[in-house]
Amino acid sequence: MAVTHALTVSDVKQYVYCPRIIYYTYVVPVEKKPSFKMSVGQEAHLDLERLEKRRTLRRYQLADGQRSFGLLLHSSRLGLNGRLDCLITSTLGLYPVDYKHTCEPPGLNHKYQLAAYALLIEQVLGQTVRAGFIYALGTDRVWPVEITPSVRRHVINILSAARRIIAEQRFPGPQRSCGRCRDCEYRNYCLDRGDHQKEAQRVVFLQ
Repeated sequence: MAVTHALTVSDVKQYVYCPRIIYYTYVVPVEKKPSFKMSVGQEAHLDLERLEKRRTLRRYQLADGQRSFGLLLHSSRLGLNGRLDCLITSTLGLYPVDYKHTCEPPGLNHKYQLAAYALLIEQVLGQTVRAGFIYALGTDRVWPVEITPSVRRHVINILSAARRIIAEQRFPGPQRSCGRCRDCEYRNYCLDRGDHQKEAQRVVFLQ
């Protein structure tokens, strides 16, 4: 696999949420507006890490295991970097855990981000990852995610598609639903979304 541009695991999540975020991050870098969820989520991550160090693994339905927090992962083969919230090393295998500040079930973007962590772990540690967990900070609920062959292939396809946007400097089409735009850090820059159309045109084409 030829790697033309290094990406992060967060880029996988962002691409699934909206491919335009890749464009705004790498092709026409613009200042993004931090969201309330981001600031609150960072504090919640630290609080949960402190709690998890004292908890059992019962909520993960694992009888044994050791937790490692804040793992920095890199694969030259994948051209991918990431910082994993938690890795559970059990006699049953390795399980990546990604913390999310949400009360809702995880979306596809979160599941594919977790799968990207799984691929990184496999490259770095040389052990197959068959499942992982998404921890919803808002509800203290744990969602298991199976890492299937089709999910793995889709992550690779996402990385390729994101790199094509960067290489071709192509502005992706809009999302079908505007619902995601409300919480987007880049909502002020899109030409065809919301009340910021004129401002977006000025920003995008005057870079």
